[in-house]
Amino acid sequence: MKLLVLNGPNLNMTGRREPEIYGVRSLDEIMDELSDYALSRGAEIVHIQTNHEGALIDLLQKAGDEYSAVLLNAGALTHYSYALRDAIACCTVPVGEVHMSDILSREPFRAIDVIEAVCAFRIMGSGAESYRIALDEMLEQISK
Repeated sequence: MKLLVLNGPNLNMTGRREPEIYGVRSLDEIMDELSDYALSRGAEIVHIQTNHEGALIDLLQKAGDEYSAVLLNAGALTHYSYALRDAIACCTVPVGEVHMSDILSREPFRAIDVIEAVCAFRIMGSGAESYRIALDEMLEQISK
């Protein structure tokens, strides 16, 4: 089983940007740990981070050709990108939404989530562990 993990704008700054919210480990470190964990669960992940909305849309449109599912941390695009929402809605494999922080308890604009309704689930608020929780949830859903 092969899953695509997509991380959107500014997540490449994880470990340096607001460490009190996102922690001190880099995104690469988090993804390396997630990859090891996925292998222990019989899955493989491919991780891509991009700061470009169109690149995320292109990857979602093609995801079903190579992957069983997608885990997506859309970053700030979560709050306003209807184009990304539409790409998720037409994705041929399930997409799980992931956030390291609890977007509902932060600034009011972050409570707006335009992609939640088209995602299979939303996991948030557990820091880097949110990815592992989301991976477990996705594997559970796929196995049903």
